[in-house]
Amino acid sequence: MKKEKTDIRSWDKEALRQFFVDNGEQAFRGNQVYEWLWKKGAHNFDDMTNLSMSTRAFLEEHFVINHIQVDDMQRSNDGTIKNAVKLHDGLTVESVLIPTATRTTACVSSQVGCSLNCAFCATARLKRMRNLNPDEIYDQVVAIDAQSRAYHHMPLSNIVFMGMGEPLMNYKNVLKSIEKITGEEGLNMSPKRITLSTSGVPKMIKKLADDQPKFNLALSLHSAIDSKRTQIMPFNEQFPLSDIKEALKYWYDQTGTRVTYEYVVWKGINDTEEDVHELVKFCKVIPCKVNIIEYNSIDDPRFEQASSQAIQMYQNALEKNRIIVNVRRSRGKDIDAACGQLANKK
Repeated sequence: MKKEKTDIRSWDKEALRQFFVDNGEQAFRGNQVYEWLWKKGAHNFDDMTNLSMSTRAFLEEHFVINHIQVDDMQRSNDGTIKNAVKLHDGLTVESVLIPTATRTTACVSSQVGCSLNCAFCATARLKRMRNLNPDEIYDQVVAIDAQSRAYHHMPLSNIVFMGMGEPLMNYKNVLKSIEKITGEEGLNMSPKRITLSTSGVPKMIKKLADDQPKFNLALSLHSAIDSKRTQIMPFNEQFPLSDIKEALKYWYDQTGTRVTYEYVVWKGINDTEEDVHELVKFCKVIPCKVNIIEYNSIDDPRFEQASSQAIQMYQNALEKNRIIVNVRRSRGKDIDAACGQLANKK
């Protein structure tokens, strides 16, 4: 029976060094291979040109590099790029490159499908198939960086974990991917340019705080009233706002880092003065800023973009209370690449 090859990127550097020693080679070969895998993003052993052909053949005999492939790329009228990313087992996730005049942002996925059930999100309608491995997350960043350079003539500057999946439900792999992305032996990107967005899993927010991350945290809030939030995000019944507040206080006590609240306003759902008042109260729990996000249709009649007057009401109230607020206009709507639209339609 043919032995299944090991994915070489599941091994750390010390394991690679030991592998070469055990096979009569010098340990530094492990360093060379590790650099090819994580700093240079090699997808084939033949790319490792400072190794002899016999060493490359030996690696090929024992290992595989389960890299992603951009199966389909769509470009929006506004410059946004959406990728259908094919994984080694045939499953697909989506990632997005969002450009502005001065920077480019990668929106990456952390799960195939999603563990949660937000009613307004297309991804939530997909069954969660599995978590992504650290290298599969890392590969999305490498691919988008290449696209940023090719189409927008600048290196990738920011990363948001706001694609498919709930990052805190894939905790270990997401943190390991960020370690590779930010490490000197990896892509060496600044953690301050990375934002992890969660729908709100209190226990995992506390765990994250204990691990003292250097990256930013965002919370998809959408309502500061429990009954409404449960209507929009049914899992809120298990993770009510009182628990989330407690976790966020713990986060701020441990890290001293403010949180960003992502907030979509819908017509007839959360566009009243009471909704605004409760959000202002919630924002006073810890230092924060608010991103008011334009709703992107997923063909669900329950959800409709709120009026510009409702958006202005939120903006005025937050600014009056000295809370930083930004109104985010959606990008890539014409290719279903905007927030909440990632659903593997192809």
